Amino acid sequence: MAASRTSGRGLLCALAAGLALMLAGPRPVAPAPLAPVAAARILALDPAQLSEGDVRDVLAAAPAPRIVLLQGSLAFVTMEPFGDYLVAMGYPAEQIRHPRDGTLSQGSFGSSAALAGSLAWYYEHEGMMPLLIGHSQGGMLAIRTLHELAGAFAEAIPVWNPLTGAPEARTAIVDPRTGEARPVVGLTVPYAAALATGKLPRLLLGQWSMLARLRRIPDTVGDFTGFSFAFDPIAGEFGGADPYVATGSARVRNVTLPAAYTHIGLPDAPRLAADARTRAWIDGYAPGAPPAPLPEGADTSNLLHAADIWYSIKMHWCLAAQQAIRDRHAGATP
Repeated sequence: MAASRTSGRGLLCALAAGLALMLAGPRPVAPAPLAPVAAARILALDPAQLSEGDVRDVLAAAPAPRIVLLQGSLAFVTMEPFGDYLVAMGYPAEQIRHPRDGTLSQGSFGSSAALAGSLAWYYEHEGMMPLLIGHSQGGMLAIRTLHELAGAFAEAIPVWNPLTGAPEARTAIVDPRTGEARPVVGLTVPYAAALATGKLPRLLLGQWSMLARLRRIPDTVGDFTGFSFAFDPIAGEFGGADPYVATGSARVRNVTLPAAYTHIGLPDAPRLAADARTRAWIDGYAPGAPPAPLPEGADTSNLLHAADIWYSIKMHWCLAAQQAIRDRHAGATP
């Protein structure tokens, strides 16, 4: 009987979502078509081996997924510097800035349901699922949002309009790839990362529901990377952080940062893009491959996670652009 009531509620939620979607009207939005030559050059790229020239001369012509940068709990430590770094490396600033206030960094004390709903809104309106990167408390919000999308906290999530800062009267979107209605719950983020996100602050801030979930990454992300220190009093790490683990098919990596880095200073990366020596090191970096010797005479603080995140971002940028081109070609086939 209980199972019957649960399935009945799920059916009612689905019917309500479909009705709300019909009332809201279709929102078919796809990336603008590229010239055939530009599209061919993008399709010829190897997403796992992208040089600075590939980004500047080829990928820059492609649409890019939105990046949501989530700052920690300290108001004076934002992700703005990291956003500046990504822009300096070649990422389009308009795909990082919040569409309402133009900031590169978003707070982390908001609702994970609202963030999940806004990811769905972006996907529907821009044709690409956003990427999530959170520092400290922001990493917690990113991970909690992945659990929201997995249905851990609610059966249905309202679509959230980031332009108005309010929910819409629907829990489903028009999938821009298929043209069909689909719920917010179940959407998958291509890439997410958490920087220095520990369990102790969850206790201090009363975030009890995340204690058991913080290191468990659900299937609502394709690639996830967790960055931590062996010793990080702010995050509550004393001798090594518990590793992040996948609950299913998510590809999860754990990266231990050098002890010389600092928890609060992790977003500070613009100088790494400005210095030709560190920029060349970043350009040659690939996860799992033996890293080149650190450049002599350069400030290499934050170099490891900056390079690792940039590698993942440009790879998923390329993959999303290639998928958009293939989708367009498939749609044009008689």
